[in-house]
Amino acid sequence: MWPLLTFVALALLIALAIMHLRLRGEFRQSLYDAAKEIGELKVRHQAQALQIRTQQETLFNSMIEGLLLLDEDERIQLANRAFIELFGIAADVRGKTVLEVVRQHEITALVEEVAAQKQVLGYELKLGGLSERWLQINAAGVFDTDGRKQGTIVVFHDLTRLKQLERTREEFVANVSHELRTPLSLIKGYTETLLDGAKDNPEVVTKFLQTIQRNSERLQFLIEDLLTISELESGRLKMNLQSVRLHSLVDRVIEDFKTQAQSRRVELTNDVPELTARADSERLQQVLSNLIGNAIKYGREGGRVDVSGHLLDGDAIELCVKDDGPGIPTEALERVFERFYRVDKARAREQGGTGLGLSIVKHIVQSHGGKVWARSQVGSGAEFYFTLPVKPEMSN
Repeated sequence: MWPLLTFVALALLIALAIMHLRLRGEFRQSLYDAAKEIGELKVRHQAQALQIRTQQETLFNSMIEGLLLLDEDERIQLANRAFIELFGIAADVRGKTVLEVVRQHEITALVEEVAAQKQVLGYELKLGGLSERWLQINAAGVFDTDGRKQGTIVVFHDLTRLKQLERTREEFVANVSHELRTPLSLIKGYTETLLDGAKDNPEVVTKFLQTIQRNSERLQFLIEDLLTISELESGRLKMNLQSVRLHSLVDRVIEDFKTQAQSRRVELTNDVPELTARADSERLQQVLSNLIGNAIKYGREGGRVDVSGHLLDGDAIELCVKDDGPGIPTEALERVFERFYRVDKARAREQGGTGLGLSIVKHIVQSHGGKVWARSQVGSGAEFYFTLPVKPEMSN
């Protein structure tokens, strides 16, 4: 009996041992499978987190506004490409304070103000340096449910171009008002004088009416030039491009200025070869008229004005109007094509003109796809250059 019971007990123990080993193996396999699955989930989570971070950085770097993300200690966690370029930063800025990076106490004060006000909107900051720059700064705090600040977002928008345009508009309005006021005041003054009794004196009437007519023409020229500038800048003025023989066109313009040139004893010469350009004949004549007229008006009395030209590498023509007058100061060369800019304001007022001629020249030449510039030295005359496209068959 005992041997049988012993055998049964041993069999049960062996069975239990085998079952234990099997269950243990299955448990180990389960642990291994679970660990493997957790590892795969972790890898996928890391990949997803990296993808989200990459997408966020791509989004931030695609913004035209500069962006800063600060932590609760007001240290930089992220700065996008626009911010780096805006402030010309070369080193890694992460972990640094705003003051360490941009050296602007106003921005640091603004960030500190966010803690109290939660946001600051529309703050304008003028930056010094070689060129004036304006920034609009908007900042907002990131707070948890208990009201504790977790970080700050600061956005920088470059207002420099907008400020420049606003200043240009203000200067334009001021200049137009001044240019309109002068002839209008003269017309009004002389008209009132005539009405007050001067009309009974024939000599005075003639003189006053001539002055009124001259200033009326000045107003007309100013308005026409303003309309031309407006059409050119808006793109509404279409160029009627055709083949233009430059030597013949220069001859016609010179013929129109012969009387004016003779009054100042100025010799006009046409040294433009037989070149053919693709241009709007009427607008090109306007360009040459402005340049030649200025050369006669502001050049040396008894001097010389020469118009020349040559082919540039087969794809463009360069024309030049040169005088031998007093010249233009170096600092003024970059500004002579600005609207209403005067090198010598007193002389310009005496000589007349709208102050828009060279600006019109620039816009017409650029509408042709060309460039315009000036060269001069004080006492050695001035040279005004511009380029035009060659007639297509000439460049083959």
